[in-house]
Amino acid sequence: MSNERLVYVVDDDDAVRRSAAFMLRHAGFQVRPVESGIAFLKLAKNAERGCVLLDIRMPEMNGLEVQQHMVKEGIDMPVVILTGHGDVEVAVQAMRAGAINFLEKPYEKEALLAAMEEAFQRIENSELKEMACSEATVRLACLTGRERDVLDGLMTGYPNKTIAYDLGISPRTVEIYRANMMEKLRVRSLAEALRIGFAAEAGEAVTAKPTQY
Repeated sequence: MSNERLVYVVDDDDAVRRSAAFMLRHAGFQVRPVESGIAFLKLAKNAERGCVLLDIRMPEMNGLEVQQHMVKEGIDMPVVILTGHGDVEVAVQAMRAGAINFLEKPYEKEALLAAMEEAFQRIENSELKEMACSEATVRLACLTGRERDVLDGLMTGYPNKTIAYDLGISPRTVEIYRANMMEKLRVRSLAEALRIGFAAEAGEAVTAKPTQY
C-alpha cells in the first residue's frame, strides 16, 4: 500500500475517531487517529504526508485555527472538514481557507470515501489547482446574474433566507436559482459549488495582481 494513502483523523470525540478509522481502513487507507488539533500540529511538521479529516469544533483549538497554523507552518496536507448540523457558515470559512471539502455529521460512508479520494487526487496532481481555477471560470460563465448572486451569497456563508432578503426575492425563488445554479455547474453538493466559486475567485485574484518590476 502506498504511504500517500495516510489519513489523519483529528477529532476530540473518541467514537467519531473510531468510526471514521474503521470505515477508512476497510477501504484501504492507512489511518492515524489524533485526539486534538494541538496534538496534530505537534506531530505534523515531521510526519509523513497525507490527508487530514479535521473536526471543526474541538476544545483548546478548533479546526479553523488548526488550518491557520498549518498554513503558517507550511504543513501542506489537503484538509476535509467535519462539521455539525448548522455549521455551514463555518464550513464556508474553512473552504475559503483552503479545505478541499466538508462533511456534515452524521455522514455516509460513501461521502467520506469520495471526499478522501478527492483529497488524495490533490496530492497526486500538482497542477490540479491551476486547472481548477481555469475550469471554474469557464463553468461560472454559464450562470445568469441572479444565479451568480445566489452563489456569492452561499460563498459568504449566508442561508437562503438571508440571501432572499438581500436580493429582495422570496426564499422559494432563491431555492429555484440555487437548484438551477447547481445543475448548470454539474454539482451534487454545496461543497462542490463552493469549491468552484472559490477556485474562480482565486484565479481572478491572480489575474488582477499587478506585475512587479
